Amino acid sequence: MSSIIFRHPILGITAREPFGVSAFPRMVVDKRSRQNRIFLMPHQLNSSYLQDSIGLFRYYKKLADRAMAQCPDEALFITLDTESNSIAIIVKHMSGNMRSRWLDFLTTDGEKPDRNRDTEFETPPATRTEVIEMWERGWKYLFDALEPLAESDLTRTVTIRSEPHSVMQAINRQIAHYAHHVGQILFLAKHLTFSKTGKWESLSVPRGKSAEINAKTAAGALSARSTLFASKQN
Repeated sequence: MSSIIFRHPILGITAREPFGVSAFPRMVVDKRSRQNRIFLMPHQLNSSYLQDSIGLFRYYKKLADRAMAQCPDEALFITLDTESNSIAIIVKHMSGNMRSRWLDFLTTDGEKPDRNRDTEFETPPATRTEVIEMWERGWKYLFDALEPLAESDLTRTVTIRSEPHSVMQAINRQIAHYAHHVGQILFLAKHLTFSKTGKWESLSVPRGKSAEINAKTAAGALSARSTLFASKQN
């Protein structure tokens, strides 16, 4: 597997990262510091469509990971009204979609004949453990399919419901789809968690912190995709 060398523009520290892994903030240790402080690598200019796409998928997954981790167990199964889905049902749907789209991605249609989409909105997983297991299983299909790809694969043709897509089109389609559902998970988790506990750890730029985050990003101390980690590392 090829690697990319990243260099912090302020600290002058280099770090090696395998190609295709997350474009999340990269952590390095300043060996010259007496306290061995950990610094956040800034966002990296990137011309690799595949690497950036995988990074975006990991970013959206991490947002939902952090949202569900804050959510009380019982809130994972609450629906706001009869037309709404619970977090558990959204996870079940996403996992079913991921299996269908990414299993044998290059060689079979993205709508598998054994998929029953309607049932993804019925009978949610019963426990938090089952929700998370289903969630992780779905994402594994995705990363197992994408990480071995080369840039030359982007122009290959795959089908979804018999409609031809380039690999790049298929990836873009799923980025948009999963971002939509992750937004739903975040909305529900924030609303239900705050309603039950009165607490919520922001996963974006916290209120009143825009100027501070802008300054840290400009100085290379934060990455554009790292603000959801800020409270854990400041």
